[in-house]
Amino acid sequence: MSFAALQLIDPLLRTLAELGYDDPTPVQKQAIPAVLAGRDLMAAAQTGTGKTAGFALPLLQRLTLAGAVGPHGVRCLVLVPTRELAEQVYDSFRRYGAALPLRAFVAYGGVPIEPQVNKLRKGLDVLVATPGRLLDLLRQGALTFAQLETLVLDEADRMLDLGFAADLDAVFAALPAQRQTLLFSATFSDTIHAMATQLLQDPVSVQASPANAAAKTVRQLVYTTDKKAKPELLVHLARQQDWGQALIFAKTKKGVDQLVALLQDEGFSAEAIHGDRPQPARLQALNRFKARQVQLLVATDVAARGLDIQALPLVVNMDLPTVAEDYVHRIGRTGRAGAAGAAISLVAADEVELLRAIETLIKQVLPRVEEPGFEANHRVPSTGTPPKAATVVRPAKAARPAVPRLAVPKQAVPKQAVPKLAVPKPAAPRPSAPRPAGGFEQAPLAPPKPARKPRPAAVPPGRTVVATSRGAKAAAKAPAKAAAKGRPKR
Repeated sequence: MSFAALQLIDPLLRTLAELGYDDPTPVQKQAIPAVLAGRDLMAAAQTGTGKTAGFALPLLQRLTLAGAVGPHGVRCLVLVPTRELAEQVYDSFRRYGAALPLRAFVAYGGVPIEPQVNKLRKGLDVLVATPGRLLDLLRQGALTFAQLETLVLDEADRMLDLGFAADLDAVFAALPAQRQTLLFSATFSDTIHAMATQLLQDPVSVQASPANAAAKTVRQLVYTTDKKAKPELLVHLARQQDWGQALIFAKTKKGVDQLVALLQDEGFSAEAIHGDRPQPARLQALNRFKARQVQLLVATDVAARGLDIQALPLVVNMDLPTVAEDYVHRIGRTGRAGAAGAAISLVAADEVELLRAIETLIKQVLPRVEEPGFEANHRVPSTGTPPKAATVVRPAKAARPAVPRLAVPKQAVPKQAVPKLAVPKPAAPRPSAPRPAGGFEQAPLAPPKPARKPRPAAVPPGRTVVATSRGAKAAAKAPAKAAAKGRPKR
């Protein structure tokens, strides 16, 4: 089947021919006729299978044939979770609609809002936006949804993972009830299915590939090692295997920066993409990577979706994602449009449950290897065959065997007579003194101590001294001292 058989208009067909699009992909064959007919749509397709063209081409045709947009109006709204995906989708609309008289723009945070407000004054046929910045524009009165015809939710599951649930509810409340709604994603969780039930009316379901499945063109491999050895193993593999280009995923922003610094110290050309970097710097790093000016691009999961890099040969998971679906999106950056690709994951023992969840999701056990010199001291346990159900049933602990206790006879110990101590009886309590004025009771005063009997003073023979005080004693001793001084020394 050709694109012409899908009833696309001539300007779109000429543009597709110039871009080198020969035949539609399976998801495009199913989605384009449904969108042209105005139906709501829920499409599950692997990333890299052309799902953006699956909704962009028919929407551009409908907008071209339907008329013009008024000031501050938006006719087609595309919501995406990240800035990178917003740029990617906007670029697709711009390329596919190059020959059409339509206005499109992109809006996201991290950049000044004034240019986006100015673009909306004349109205837009297509607005690609992230939820947070869209609400900012809506609160400022920069746009209106009175003319909205179509809402597209691209990667809605990722928007919920990033905490956009409240923002999405606010956006949905501002939209007209009568509209066309399209959901496109590589993965669909139970929450997304519940959302689709509320937003979509009699939708057409498109299942171009098994849900939550990795592309068959991507060769996947796991290197088991210790957590501390991962950076050194990454550098070793990059040199040994002579990586031409690779997109490397790390879990945290700090981990991304540390890995980029290490790779640069080792002589590799490396750049970073994560949420703390300014948007112009992120776009510059991505463009340099696409232009083959950078060998290794290290990123968090903000780059897991929306990066369309031509012929990217390798994706490396420095850390496994905490959400198993993100693994599918990560490795979907390679092996796109039927091309071959490879995905390597460095896995430590504390990541075995994350690995098990990934293997359960994609319904396959990933092959493992150990690189000589980087063998894991803490072995990564085997995950075995992925269970069909998500619930893991743990075996009950074996009961301990009952140990018979020996009956030890007690020995009769003769009681010995313990002499009783004579405890003096307490003296009768003294009568308490009367309570003084003021209400506080004073402790009884202790009886005065009897005066000490004076010690008999040493009186020389023939003398009589009456000792009445300390001074009198000294006076009595004075004559004896004087006499002693007058005696000659022997």
